[in-house]
This record gives sequence, structure tokens and C-alpha cells, in this order.
Amino acid sequence: MNPSIGPMESATSRGGGDAGRSLAFGCAYWILSIVHMLSAAIAVLRPGGAPVRRVVGRYARRMVWALRVFAGIKLEVRGRDRVPEGAFIVAAKHQSWGDGFCAYSQFEDLAFVTGDHLERFPLMKGVLKKLGAVVVDNCGGPEARKALSTASAEAHREGRRILIYPEGHLAPVGQRFRYRSGVFHMASDFEMPVVPVATNLGLFWPQAKFEKHPGTAVIEFLDPIPVGLDKPEFMARLEAAIETRTAELVAEATGEPVRASVLAVPEAEEKRRLAQEGRPS
Repeated sequence: MNPSIGPMESATSRGGGDAGRSLAFGCAYWILSIVHMLSAAIAVLRPGGAPVRRVVGRYARRMVWALRVFAGIKLEVRGRDRVPEGAFIVAAKHQSWGDGFCAYSQFEDLAFVTGDHLERFPLMKGVLKKLGAVVVDNCGGPEARKALSTASAEAHREGRRILIYPEGHLAPVGQRFRYRSGVFHMASDFEMPVVPVATNLGLFWPQAKFEKHPGTAVIEFLDPIPVGLDKPEFMARLEAAIETRTAELVAEATGEPVRASVLAVPEAEEKRRLAQEGRPS
């Protein structure tokens, strides 16, 4: 190893090959996306949600394949033995645009929480509806809570799983956003366990950036948080589990010491923003 290159650079090498890998994956990304979105739009015309779910599941698995083949990013999944049977909530760290593909590829049937901005894309509204996606108002408020509650009831009844990103933002590696309480209400209203998920994928596919860095990315399912906890204890346990293990996975990949994440938006500024939007802090 070149002694002038620190552990972070060596773990996410920025050599000339990365540009070629990034371009190759970018081409594969758009080809796969266009083909599968058109397939999903056709599948929407068929009765039931199963045809659309099969298309989107295949899309997620092929995207994980493309990450390995074109970007040199191998996915390692840990903790599958911790995943319970029946309906539960997957509450995951969100560092990368690739997080959704990686999580979706692990389940046959996974609903997910998303903002209503996706409905602005052509054909997406029908696809999201057939997927059973939980579409909430990006501005939050009572309607968003109602949508989360309704989706939780449907998932509980059907024995489905729901993927949610409690921070509601893509966080740079080493940072975190304030964890939102929607996941607590989903879990407590219908007594669904919550499985925290840690990751270091952001080292290799940072946020929504074009650049990719080869290596082995990890997503890890952690011990489920049981039902029946009060809100402060639940939120504290969820954040501690995700952030602590994510920091350890980042340190494992980079060779650097474990460093606790820092708040991306100062708490005072976050509270002012929520107050301006009329939302509880």
C-alpha cells in the first residue's frame, strides 16, 4: 500500500479505473432502468400487484448484479438469520442511492415508504400503487401519518414487510439526520417488530453521485427491536443500533478508527425548519 494514501482512500480507491467503472455502470443503470420501468408500466395493466412486484424484484437483483460486474462493488449481506417471519418493518441507514436496490433484492415482497415526488415521474403513480408502496407527502403532517398508518394496517393483514429510512434523507458517510418518529407509530399501531439495518455502501456509491469505488459493501440486519417500547426508548434504541453498527462497518472497510456519526443538520436549525413547516419536533 502506498504510505501516502490514507485508509479511506485505499478502501475506496480513486484510481483511473474508477472513472471507467462509473461510466460503465452508469450506462447499465439507465438501460436497466428504462427496460424495467417500461416492463413495469405494461405489468400495471395486468390484474393484481404480483406482476409489477416480479418486475421490480428482478430490476433490483439485476442492479445489484450490475454493481458487481460493472462498478466492481460486491454486496455482502449479514444477519439474515435475524430476520423474523411474517410482517415487520425494515428501518435502514440511507447513505446511497443504491440502498433501495440492495434491500429490495433480499425479499420477494417488500413495500417501501417514499415521498410523493416519485409520482411526478411518468408512469410511476400506477407502478407505485400496484407495488403497495407507502407514498407520503414530502412535507409531512397529518396526511403523511395517516398514509403510514393505513399502509401498516395493510402490511400487517397481508404479512408483508415495509422498508423505511427513518432519517428521510441521504446522509453522507459519517453523518446522520434527525430520526423521524413515523417508524415508531407504524410499529406501535400494529405491533410490528422493527429490524434495524446498518450499511457502509455510501463508501462505494456515495449518496446519489455518479462516482463509484470498487470494493465489498456490507448491509447488515441487526437484532429486531421488540414491540411495546415507549417512544423515547424505541427511538433511542433504533438510532443507537443503526448508527453504532454503521460506524463499525465504515471503520472495517476503511481501516480507520470507529468514529461516531455527527448530526448533518444542527438540532436548533432542524427544529426551526420543522416549526416553519408546522410539524412537531
